[in-house]
Amino acid sequence: MNNDFFLALDSLEKEKGIPKEYMIEKIEAALLASYKREEKDNSNVRVDIDETKKDIRVYQQKTVVEEVENETTEITLENAKKINRRAKLGGVVEIELKPKNFRRLSVQTAKQVIIQGIREAERSNLIKEYESKREEIITAKVIKIDPVNGSVILDTGTSSAVLIREEQIPGELFAVGDRVKVFVTEVRREMKGPLVTLSRIHPGLVKRIFELEIPEIQDGTVEIRAIAREAGSRTKIAVFSTREDVDPVGACIGNRGIRIGAINEELRGERIDVIRYSDDPAEFVTQALSPAKVDRIELDGERSCKVYVAPDQLSLAIGKEGQNARLAARLTGFKIDIKSN
Repeated sequence: MNNDFFLALDSLEKEKGIPKEYMIEKIEAALLASYKREEKDNSNVRVDIDETKKDIRVYQQKTVVEEVENETTEITLENAKKINRRAKLGGVVEIELKPKNFRRLSVQTAKQVIIQGIREAERSNLIKEYESKREEIITAKVIKIDPVNGSVILDTGTSSAVLIREEQIPGELFAVGDRVKVFVTEVRREMKGPLVTLSRIHPGLVKRIFELEIPEIQDGTVEIRAIAREAGSRTKIAVFSTREDVDPVGACIGNRGIRIGAINEELRGERIDVIRYSDDPAEFVTQALSPAKVDRIELDGERSCKVYVAPDQLSLAIGKEGQNARLAARLTGFKIDIKSN
């Protein structure tokens, strides 16, 4: 083991975050296994890597006994004292070995262990990196598009990840070089590395984009209380202000709609209804059905209600293919029965 080897360990510690002591332990264990395999020896052997002396040594360990029954693992007290004057019965003495070709074997083994250690560290660092971003947004660059299944390969800055077609906003198109925001929904440990699930359709994407774009949400003045989304088409988001002098809906829409416009653009034109949250169920349902105007609401049960609207508001309240009513029900958690006056 020479200076270059220990310099390599220093570099690994600095660049990859792999502790030098950890790598030395790994290499010692691998060398021990390699030695026993090479020598076909079942004796007790210890490998010692001395960082100070930049050296590697192999020692055979023998138990000191009165009468030797196994020469491979035992030694008499008389012979033990020739090696170590302090040897005692029942103790252990170490005899340095000079195995043939051990230097070649040690270099090859050390190289293999270092390569494996680098891979494990990179895999572990990737997992930690992604796990820290679970349920968060990352901005990635499109590097490849699979023409067969429509999956998009993204460069996240630390590795590549896949945005499958099923997690893409319906109808959106990508080009190599595009930068796109994705939501990390899941991170699983696999043998080959972290398996990361990315999404553009998860409601969490909308929530995180609002948190990025709206300063009042960042500082806690405005809170997001609920989201219902049909990706690529429409989202309803309920917001609440912790201060009476701040309009939560106005804060999210921004002056002349500039804030909500930026969010719309990121979501490929997806319509977003920003709704004022209320602890009053009737008021919350009324707000959730906007832009339709509600005349009155009857609460039928704990999570059920009848909503009455004017005839000219009925189609607006229900929405195209029932979307407005469906999203309002998801947002509020109420079963909503819409009727015309």
